[in-house]
Amino acid sequence: MLTLDDFDFDLPDELIAQQPAAERSGSRLLQLVAGALSDHRFGDLPELIDPADLLVFNDTRVIRARLFGRKESGGQVEVLIERIVDARHAVAKIRASKPPAAGSRLLLEEAVPLLVRGRSGAENEFFALELLGAGDLWVLIERHGRLPLPPYITHPAGVDDEARYQTVFARSPGAVAAPTAGLHFDQTLLGRLAERRVEVAWLTLHVGAGTFQPVRVRDLAAHRMHAERFVIPPATVAAIARARARGGRVIAVGTTSLRALEAAAWSGELRAGPAETDIFITPGYDFRIVDRLITNFHLPKSTLLMLVSAFAGHAAIRQAYVHAIERRYRFFSYGDAMLLTRQ
Repeated sequence: MLTLDDFDFDLPDELIAQQPAAERSGSRLLQLVAGALSDHRFGDLPELIDPADLLVFNDTRVIRARLFGRKESGGQVEVLIERIVDARHAVAKIRASKPPAAGSRLLLEEAVPLLVRGRSGAENEFFALELLGAGDLWVLIERHGRLPLPPYITHPAGVDDEARYQTVFARSPGAVAAPTAGLHFDQTLLGRLAERRVEVAWLTLHVGAGTFQPVRVRDLAAHRMHAERFVIPPATVAAIARARARGGRVIAVGTTSLRALEAAAWSGELRAGPAETDIFITPGYDFRIVDRLITNFHLPKSTLLMLVSAFAGHAAIRQAYVHAIERRYRFFSYGDAMLLTRQ
């Protein structure tokens, strides 16, 4: 039985990408098929897939979810919005020297007054917040918040990050982390896929901060995922049926697209509509929908590394990561990508 230690590896710090490639589709692409590895550029993707295949993208948009401010007592706080529930309520993580108590007030960015309603989450890791006074949380956060770059990117978000940490097709606000496999696509590459008559479909999964949450238990069965919201449009269900009918494969662009599709098919049949999922995919999982996966390289001991190991095979992924480190691929959100085929 696999444990947490089976998903650890040593990564030189200099391979953690701090900036994106000069061009989105100029990143590198490592293909893994039946244990065989081959090195490509991401711009080669149209030639690596069949026109009968279907690409499924996540169109979520990253919100400006990081805000700084102070408590009534004057203590400093850093707030990372996990989810905007509605125009007046949100769930967030709060970093402070002393956690704020229920009933206390926060003032963020000198513009966003909030009431702390209480704690939530399996380990009380979240705070329920309510907007005080007039306004709309969606508007206020976009106006006064800051882009929440991942914790392993060491520079504060700048103007370039505002563009490059969003996909070119981002349109449904709600994520606090980017669906990073989609960052490699630019309009030119999408145009080349269209010229080859590769069909595309869309879904929305709002990525939460839990995507960076480490697994802290050796027994993987004891780990609990944070729930994330997603929507599968009826048009996407129909597109998958068409791809199957013509002998094509379903290619998920990113682990978020894969998780949404597999969660929506948990009952055995792919269902359209809104839902939430805390699905935790580990080796031994029986995939129902996705045949191929485009994904970035993932953190040691992370749930996403476990997911890709379930998809392509634990030994094959370990071999691929050794190859990637030897060939100096760039890792994590601003790094290079892989094209995996289901084992």
